[in-house]
Amino acid sequence: MSGSVRPVRVVLADDHPMFRYGVAAVLATAPEVELVGEASGGAELLELVDRAQPDVVLTDLAMPDMDGATATTELLRRRPGLGVLVLTMHDDDESVFRAMRAGARGYLLKGAERAELVRAVLAVAAGDAVYGAAVARRIVDFYTGAQQKYAESAFPQLTAREREVLDLLATGQRNSQIAVALHMSDKTVRNHVSAILMKLQVPDRTAAAVRARDAGLGG
Repeated sequence: MSGSVRPVRVVLADDHPMFRYGVAAVLATAPEVELVGEASGGAELLELVDRAQPDVVLTDLAMPDMDGATATTELLRRRPGLGVLVLTMHDDDESVFRAMRAGARGYLLKGAERAELVRAVLAVAAGDAVYGAAVARRIVDFYTGAQQKYAESAFPQLTAREREVLDLLATGQRNSQIAVALHMSDKTVRNHVSAILMKLQVPDRTAAAVRARDAGLGG
């Protein structure tokens, strides 16, 4: 590799040492990439990124002390240009959309081929968005009219009407605005909101809105 081209600096975060070892071995075969640090949790990842100043962060979602999506939000608050690529076993809708809303520019499932992983790292470093085939299909389905299906799968405990209320609540609308949009009384909206909070086991409408947006509602 030409000495004039600096390799892409990568930090890896995952709480499974053997998985980190495997990914490190894969990246070591790519001269375009340099692994500059490893973390086993979200809080450790934040500290490591401050020290190592990577171009790309490869992170799992489920980690101790701070999950990958929360860590991504904080990393991008500190360094908006940082490329974050999620590498996880979780392919459910809520995980995918939560990572996207946190600002991740890529989402691959563990088990991705070596060439696919290296290509994704380089693409994210260049500012592109990269998603594995299965994840890409979910995104396309969502944006071509399958939002209701995602809402039902994310919140099966809610009725169709409660999902409609939650969707509008996620956009920041007040009860009076929701009442007008759905042609119901303010009292009926309040009752629906109360039922939503109870079923989602959240303390207030703000927390419910966060859960809804993480699942892709409120768009």
